[in-house]
Amino acid sequence: MESGGGIPLGAGIHPEPRGIRCPGSPPAGSRAPVPQGMRTALRLVRFRGAAGGGPRLGLEEAPGGDLVDLSAAEPELPRSMREFLEIGPRGLELAQRALESGQHRVLRATAQLLAPMGDPEKVICVGLNYHDHCQEQGVKVPKEPLIFSKFPSAITGPFDDIVHPQDTSELDWEVELAAIIGKRGRHIEEAAALEHVLGFTVANDVSARDWQMRRNGRQWLLGKTFDTFCPLGPAIVTREAVADVHNLWIRCSVNGHRMQDSNTRHLIFGVPALVAWVSRFVTLVPGDILLTGTPAGVGVFRKPPVFLKRGDEVQCEIEELGTICNRVV
Repeated sequence: MESGGGIPLGAGIHPEPRGIRCPGSPPAGSRAPVPQGMRTALRLVRFRGAAGGGPRLGLEEAPGGDLVDLSAAEPELPRSMREFLEIGPRGLELAQRALESGQHRVLRATAQLLAPMGDPEKVICVGLNYHDHCQEQGVKVPKEPLIFSKFPSAITGPFDDIVHPQDTSELDWEVELAAIIGKRGRHIEEAAALEHVLGFTVANDVSARDWQMRRNGRQWLLGKTFDTFCPLGPAIVTREAVADVHNLWIRCSVNGHRMQDSNTRHLIFGVPALVAWVSRFVTLVPGDILLTGTPAGVGVFRKPPVFLKRGDEVQCEIEELGTICNRVV
């Protein structure tokens, strides 16, 4: 990283092209049976197999564990995660059947995990949504959610490289909880908002601070949407598998040095409030991604400021959801 003092490249994180188990990832374990009639707890992924070819849909058997090839188990299903979610409950039932079948297993070490949602209609983001993030920059807590966006072309995989643009010297990290919409809706009531959320994943809202804060008329879009500025994954964890989405630790490390360490209980606007607010303005559809904001610890507000440089490795992790690791190139 570039800073007054500089932080050396540590031993910490070394993403590999296939079969990643990041430092701190939970060990593989058994999955408890799901009672009949209960909506299923699943960990949905997209991956490319050892033989290459196009993206395939799959499931993690357990956090950090081997995969089930859903595209092989149910060949009639689409290969696009967005199209899969548009099927609705029937698609999830087929996924649960594949998980329980004991067949079509893929060793994690032979698979390349891709961003679990690669083709959303919208990537919606929220600024200034953690109390500690407001405190670190000395601004008031917003009275309404501050909404901006990224282009879907910014999405990259959970272990893919982040490309450092030549146009910025102020590249920064932001670990974020991302909610994935599973049910279409407009003017959604806050009390019913979670019914429209399929699940959650980990995101890094990579940011070029010079373009965000001083250039482009201080409109945030360009500073947030360079290619590869939205690492995502490793899985979409359905909400039934998450005990309390508003009580998860959320962390980011650079070269093994902890930079962000907070909890989603410090969110100013929780997931239901954000879904309800955004749906006042746009129709939310299956596959839409909602990044919910980042906690304190970003580089730009450190003294002196600290920015990413080529060769750095960034690890973002959220309790119960998993870990993504990306090298800056």
